[in-house]
Amino acid sequence: MIEKLFYTGLGVAATMKQKVESEIQELEKKGKIKTDDAQSFLESIEAKGKEEDQKLKEEIKKTLKEVIDELGLATKEDIQKLKEELK
Repeated sequence: MIEKLFYTGLGVAATMKQKVESEIQELEKKGKIKTDDAQSFLESIEAKGKEEDQKLKEEIKKTLKEVIDELGLATKEDIQKLKEELK
């Protein structure tokens, strides 16, 4: 479920990026925005998107760790410790 939400979010972000780029190109053609300004704006949006993507990934990891802890599931580290103890 979380994976579906994540991919849905990415799809929405990609669609939004395309729409914004299209609108900026249209403004540029009409002479309402300078090419340099348009490029700077697009780069700014892309950087912000990457930053938000990283924050989302961090939040998902944090939430998954909390769920794993609540359910009492063994982690890779737990299993590795057990293997070492059994040797």
